[in-house]
Amino acid sequence: MTTTTPAGADPYAGSRETTEGRVYTVTGGDWDQAFGSDLTGEERLVVNMGPQHPSTHGVLRLVLDLEGETVTKARVVIGYLHTGIEKNVEYRNWTQGTTFVTRMDYLAPLYNETAYCLAVEKLLGIEAPQRAQTIRVLVMEINRIASHLVGLATGGMELGALTGMTNGFRERELCLDLLEEITGLRMNHAYVRPGGVAQDLPPGAVESIREWLTVMPERLAGYHKLLTGQPIWQRRLKDVGYLDVTGCLALGVTGPVLRATGLPWDLRRTEPYLGYQDYDFEVPTADTSDAWGRYLVRMAEMFESLKIVRQALDRLEPGPVMVEDRKIAWPAQLSLGADGMGNSLEHVRHIMGTSMEALIHHFKLVTEGFRVPAGQVYVPVESPRGELGYHVVSDGGTRPFRVHVRDPSFVNLQATAAMSEGGMIADVIAAIASIDPVMGGVDR
Repeated sequence: MTTTTPAGADPYAGSRETTEGRVYTVTGGDWDQAFGSDLTGEERLVVNMGPQHPSTHGVLRLVLDLEGETVTKARVVIGYLHTGIEKNVEYRNWTQGTTFVTRMDYLAPLYNETAYCLAVEKLLGIEAPQRAQTIRVLVMEINRIASHLVGLATGGMELGALTGMTNGFRERELCLDLLEEITGLRMNHAYVRPGGVAQDLPPGAVESIREWLTVMPERLAGYHKLLTGQPIWQRRLKDVGYLDVTGCLALGVTGPVLRATGLPWDLRRTEPYLGYQDYDFEVPTADTSDAWGRYLVRMAEMFESLKIVRQALDRLEPGPVMVEDRKIAWPAQLSLGADGMGNSLEHVRHIMGTSMEALIHHFKLVTEGFRVPAGQVYVPVESPRGELGYHVVSDGGTRPFRVHVRDPSFVNLQATAAMSEGGMIADVIAAIASIDPVMGGVDR
């Protein structure tokens, strides 16, 4: 049976009107045209890799055309982890938005929070206090190491280096322990807020970070002993997933994949934010343009992040961690209770006992939120996977009119076909691992 599509209608997204507005139904109606329904007479095998395959980095699906074990065509199918976060943010106030965006790239949540808050602050025309900016740099660089360790661990698991996998997650636990001590959570922190951060570093956090700094260099050096000089590891990565600088620029690929082609493009250096121009660190590069170079770049970046964390600790100066403007600062002077959740009873009594006006203002700030002047901005940061940019639009209200994210995993996945076609099916796994995509950021 065939169906006809009315003139002017979208064949892949039919719509109907409801009491809540127009609802779209998206379909994948081009399957027969894209993949063909009759393969008889062809020496071609179409294989689905994923979306449950252990080597596809989450719910990513690859449709591969094979001739023997050679990949002749590679297609990426996404959308299995779609969460509608960008749309949901439009129905929450500006501060609540940070609890949504932190769930996009769940391996680098603090980068989403920071980029979003920098965009909101740019619309407001404010800057977070210096101590808050330093704390943001501190937690982001710890998060960068944790994210790279997951990329290393999952890539090792997919290529059969199981000790690399167990060691990678072992060291990541040390990073997450620190983030939990600082923010209260191991992932999806909602710690960075418009105007600063939710709370100051707790007592003992600086000492914990300094102890971590004494342990991590030796732990990271262990990966060079375990993997870098290993002949099997080298043969699985060298000359695999080749993509040169021309291909990266044509596809918009950024991050370690781009720097592995020899181009030292790092937004912390080229377009500094949060005072990164005052930190002493190198931008690691390689000239191999393959999975091997991407591995070496990520390894070197972790050592550079340790240098930045050490400098951030030395730059910490006493001061507020939230802007003084009480019409923006939320939650105002947060004081956690003994259970680690919500405000302490003493803080609640202080708010309620100050004056009726203070109580009303606090209530309106929490429930309704502050207003942001109308306008639009684009703010990028250098996440572990590349340029993470936030295009934020305000109509002057207490909620975002639009939040659109340039997620590096989504853009970098375009390179899958260029890296895989013409190679062996086993090398597809190494190529995808070297991109290090996170599907929460791709589908959002």
